[in-house]
Amino acid sequence: MSVWESLAVLAAGIGAGTINTIVGSGTLITFPVLLATGLPPVTANVSNTLGLVPGSISGAIGYRKELRGQRGRVLRLGAVSLIGGLAGAILLLTLPSDSFDTIVPVLIGLALVLVVLQPKLAAALRRRQEAAGGDTAHPDGGPALLTGMLLSSAYGGYFGAAQGVLYLGLMGLLLHEDLQRINAVKNVVAALVNGIAAVFFLFVADFDWTAVLLIAVGSTIGGQIGAKVGRRLPPAVLRGVIVTVGILAIVQLLLR
Repeated sequence: MSVWESLAVLAAGIGAGTINTIVGSGTLITFPVLLATGLPPVTANVSNTLGLVPGSISGAIGYRKELRGQRGRVLRLGAVSLIGGLAGAILLLTLPSDSFDTIVPVLIGLALVLVVLQPKLAAALRRRQEAAGGDTAHPDGGPALLTGMLLSSAYGGYFGAAQGVLYLGLMGLLLHEDLQRINAVKNVVAALVNGIAAVFFLFVADFDWTAVLLIAVGSTIGGQIGAKVGRRLPPAVLRGVIVTVGILAIVQLLLR
């Protein structure tokens, strides 16, 4: 990896850590950058997963105030998410590499749709809360949320782009809770899923350790940036950046 490529990966890590803390989808920044350095898709994916773990932890620490009073919820959602994340990691290495090359553009496309639809999900949440009078929502989302978090975490362990958006959409619709507190839970769950997938990959997959280190350093910095100043950024700007990078990633994968 050249000096300029290393700087690009570091910058992508900072951007991914920042965006992951705010909303998710940071993989849509780091993954195409790693592909551009010449890494094979599966190696890029597992290296990215491990590298983003410190950033997820950094973002969770940055949102520690919003986590107060949510220990039980975090434990319940975290437990099912760990199971889902491990299942997704196993699936990644079980399927042939050609299958991964075919599936990833579809996953990125679906992730971009979720990013674009996020304002509508938020509006649906407000309508639901108004209709329910704020008193009938299950405090932990019930079986529907547990099932949704299990499946979303399996996706996160497999690839992870827009994993945070999935979590925010599910919890936003099924929990009667402030969005910032939901975001704090999302950061913890993302850290758990990335962590369990990374631990599994350590034993069975090949990493590019230079990429892992650069993304780890960058995402740790980005996690703190996202926690401190990310809430002030216009959501439309973030969505625009994510969609642009995601489209470039899809084009790059299809042209490989």
